Amino acid sequence: MSHRVTELHSIMPIKNIPSVMEYGILSHEQASKLPHQDISLPDVQDRRRNEKVGKLTLHQYANLYFCARNPMLYLRIDKKDSLCILRVSKDILKCKGVVLSDRNASAYDYVKFYESPQGLHHIDFDLVFAEYWTDDNQFEYWRKKSVKCAEVLVPHCIGVEYIESVYVANDTGKVKIENKGFSKPIAINAHMFFM
Repeated sequence: MSHRVTELHSIMPIKNIPSVMEYGILSHEQASKLPHQDISLPDVQDRRRNEKVGKLTLHQYANLYFCARNPMLYLRIDKKDSLCILRVSKDILKCKGVVLSDRNASAYDYVKFYESPQGLHHIDFDLVFAEYWTDDNQFEYWRKKSVKCAEVLVPHCIGVEYIESVYVANDTGKVKIENKGFSKPIAINAHMFFM
């Protein structure tokens, strides 16, 4: 397993925390059966809906990022007070059926999928963990932006037992998540939220 992967991340509205602590981190398909707040981009979800990886569609996987400080979170930075980043144990990488994508899984003209954990050596962790994804070359910018969002795809659900702790942007987020009854460690990490 790559020594650079110390944890995995799920960007989550704090409003969804009670459901997450009861049911785990759910796939898009599973979550759609429960009341929840969705911060995903509709056009991206349209692309993911019918894209198959193995026997499942992307909507049937619960997805994690290697690094949540990425373009997806940046697009939602105005909601930082109401978002959190769940820290998930890297042990999930050893679970049956877990698939890795070498960039955003919806970039299906370019993305490659690999069995976990063997596929870790196909991930460009220099780009995944890079501070920024900007580039003067438009094509390099698109590539870096996509690779920064490399994913871990877990069939259907990630059990609560894999959730180790949570990052919030500030004291406001900390109070909100405490009020939702989150019982695991809470850390303020402004850097993760581009602050």
